[in-house]
Amino acid sequence: MISRQLSGKLTELAKGFPVICLTGPRQSGKTTLVKSVFGDYAYVSLENIDTMTAAKEDPRRFLAPHQTSGLIIDEAQRVPELFSYLQGVVDSSGQMGRYILTGSQNFLLLEKITQSLAGRAGILHLMPFSASEVEAAGLLAPSLDEVLFKGMYPPLFDRPVSPPDFYPSYIETYLERDVRSMKNIGDLALFRKFILLCAGRAGQLLNLTSLGNEVGVDHKTIRAWLSVLEASFIVFQLRPYHRNWNKRVVKQPKLFFYDTGLLCSLLGLRTAEALASHHLRGSIYENYVIAEHIKQQYHSGIRPSVYFWRDQSGHEVDLIIEKGQTIQAVEIKSAETLNSGLFDGLRWFCGQAGLSPADCALVYGGKEEQTGFAGRVLSWPRAHTL
Repeated sequence: MISRQLSGKLTELAKGFPVICLTGPRQSGKTTLVKSVFGDYAYVSLENIDTMTAAKEDPRRFLAPHQTSGLIIDEAQRVPELFSYLQGVVDSSGQMGRYILTGSQNFLLLEKITQSLAGRAGILHLMPFSASEVEAAGLLAPSLDEVLFKGMYPPLFDRPVSPPDFYPSYIETYLERDVRSMKNIGDLALFRKFILLCAGRAGQLLNLTSLGNEVGVDHKTIRAWLSVLEASFIVFQLRPYHRNWNKRVVKQPKLFFYDTGLLCSLLGLRTAEALASHHLRGSIYENYVIAEHIKQQYHSGIRPSVYFWRDQSGHEVDLIIEKGQTIQAVEIKSAETLNSGLFDGLRWFCGQAGLSPADCALVYGGKEEQTGFAGRVLSWPRAHTL
C-alpha cells in the first residue's frame, strides 16, 4: 500500500479533537486511510441502505454499541440526524478522537459540522495521490506525458484498470451518486456538457457568461454548478493575486482540475502519446504543477494560499505562493530545454514586487536540475518541492 502523507496529521488531530472529519473526492482513499490509521475502530458505511436506515430511524440505538470505543462513519453526511446526537455524546464524554467521519460531498458534510460540531471537529482533506507519494513507492512513471495522462487516483495504482476505462466510469458514478442528489441540478445532460466545456478551459481565465452561453444556461446557474464541482473536489479556481501594484491587473480567476488524468479523459485523450501533441498540453502541465502544490499543502494539514498574476498588458506569473509574510513567484513551462526567455515573466514580476531570485522558481518539463538564470530551476519530478 502506498503511504499517505496525511497519516501523521490525522493521528495528531485525533489527540486534540473528539471528532475528525476527513473529506475529499470519491476514490481518493479516505476509507483505506482511516481504517489503516484507526485499525481498532469499528467501521460503518452509510452508503449501505440497511445501515443508513437504522441510523436515520434510531440514532441513539445506532450509536449505543460504540459508547466506549472509537467509530468510523463513512459517508456521514447521508444521515444528518446523527450530528446532533454526536454533539451530545462528545460533550459528555470528553474523549478525543472518538469519531472519524468521512465524506465525499464536502459541502453537505461541512454544513452539518458547522451546525452541530463547530469547535469539536478537526477537518482534513485527502486528495488523490501526490507525485511524491507515488514516487516514494517507486511507482511514478518515467515519462511526463504518462504521469499527466494517468493521473493520481488510487485505483489506477492498486488494480489492473487503465485510465480510459477508469475515468469515464468515475464521471458516471459522480453524476449518478453525487450530482443527481443535488436539488439545484436539473438536467444531467447539460451538466455533463458543462464539465466537458470546463475541461477545455483548464488553465484559462474563467468567463461565466461565455461558459453559460455555450452550455445554454445563465451565468448564475454556471456559478452554482461550479460550486458543485469545487465542493466535490473536481475543480478549483485560482484567484488573481490581491496586491495591486498595477491597477490594470485582471480580476477573473483561472479554472483548474485537481487531477490531470481526469482532465485528459474529459478532453477525449485515449493515450499518453496523443497528449504529447495536444494543443492544451502546456495548460495540462501547468494544471499538474499547481495541483501538486495544493495536494502537498492539504496533505500537510495546511490550507493552500496560492494565486496567479496577470495584467492587461500580457505580463503574467503562473503561480504566486504566499508563505507567511513572503511570497514565491513560480513560472511553469512544459518545454524540456532551458533558455533565459523562460524567465521573462519572473524578471518582470520581481521588478514590480521587489523579489530576489531566491524568491523565484521555474518548473519546467525537463528532468535536469540547473541554476544560473534568474531563480531556482526545478524539473517536473521535483514540482512538489515548491
